[in-house]
Amino acid sequence: MAKPTLSFACTLYDRMMPLYLREVAVNGFDLDFKGSHGVQGVRAIFDSMGAGKGFDISEMSTSEYISGFAAGRRTMVAIPVFPSRVFRSGFTFVNADRIRRPKDLEGKRIGVPLYTMTAAVFARGHLSDDYGVDFEDCTWVQGAMNERGSHGNPAAPPMLKPVRIENNTSPHSLSDLLAAGEIDATLGAIIPESYGRQRNIQRLLPDYRQVELQYFRRTRVFPIMHTIVIKREVHERHPELARALYDAFSESKRLALARMMDVSSLQYMLPWLAQDVEEINDVFGGDPWPYGLEANRPTLEALTRYLQEQGMTASRISLDELFLPVG
Repeated sequence: MAKPTLSFACTLYDRMMPLYLREVAVNGFDLDFKGSHGVQGVRAIFDSMGAGKGFDISEMSTSEYISGFAAGRRTMVAIPVFPSRVFRSGFTFVNADRIRRPKDLEGKRIGVPLYTMTAAVFARGHLSDDYGVDFEDCTWVQGAMNERGSHGNPAAPPMLKPVRIENNTSPHSLSDLLAAGEIDATLGAIIPESYGRQRNIQRLLPDYRQVELQYFRRTRVFPIMHTIVIKREVHERHPELARALYDAFSESKRLALARMMDVSSLQYMLPWLAQDVEEINDVFGGDPWPYGLEANRPTLEALTRYLQEQGMTASRISLDELFLPVG
């Protein structure tokens, strides 16, 4: 009997390449891997899945999955595999003539691709927790960072508390608005092109690497951006799929990590990769990208708290409800 063929959409991260190249297989299934690149590619995947179209399996915004689940949208199930995670302290940019410290953000106009995007959720949460920033009176200007128009077409549930959100309908990007002084800051997942071109556009936390290192050592939180979801109807038709996927993703990541750790000849165009590998071993115990629920509980608990505090869910949802018990 032929194996069922299932479509899978995901960015071509290093940890996914062995799966994409068919060095790793999903037991019992043939995976039709639709690889994407960059911010726009992954945003299109999220929008398609959120609209109930898309693929059998895909990478998905963690905040959109959780907020949708909390709102009763149960068309997808998730497994505790996290293809994208990024510390976000280095992604808040400010007009340094107006903002010199985190508390100066209060009451300001802040550009963000999407208020509900996971990167923005984590950035606000960290700034609130560690610097006491109160975003209550801020105005959020949503739009594409480096081009005019919107950032995708998400199907996020309605906000559960009042938040001042405006859509950027001007002919300018958020980066242009920041450079022109029409907004005071930007945050999220994208570096504005005006950074490096205009003297007063600076990072809010220029020593962000040390900030993030200390933050992780103290909290064990390494922000998770995306998870892996399966359409519920596909999961119900193939209940063995979730475990098979988890095992395949874990093996694909293991191979990618082993290749990165071999610094006798560099796999990546990072001249000091050997030093970074030593730091990974010291800080993360050799695995900077753990899958499974328990290894990621501090990060996911922080995210569910932030989603409630920022008005995207009514209450904190149990992680055991959100993820299938496969890791």
